[in-house]
Amino acid sequence: MITEVPFPPMSEDDPTGEGVVGTWFVNHGETVSAGQVIAEVQFEKVSQDIEAPVAGIMYQLVAESVGIAQGQAIARIDS
Repeated sequence: MITEVPFPPMSEDDPTGEGVVGTWFVNHGETVSAGQVIAEVQFEKVSQDIEAPVAGIMYQLVAESVGIAQGQAIARIDS
């Protein structure tokens, strides 16, 4: 089963604004555990850690420092 990991909504004032993945902590194709921190995302001057919602193999969809809209998938996990 594929689970998408979205860029979280980080601004109620600008819910469609873009942010970036600042750092990936898990490489493409690696196994992750549910609750494991997989990335740090940034929106304006705010950063937030993103945890894997399920265990499985993680596939990165966005490179570090590339703009992505809030709510868009940054990764997929195949459980």
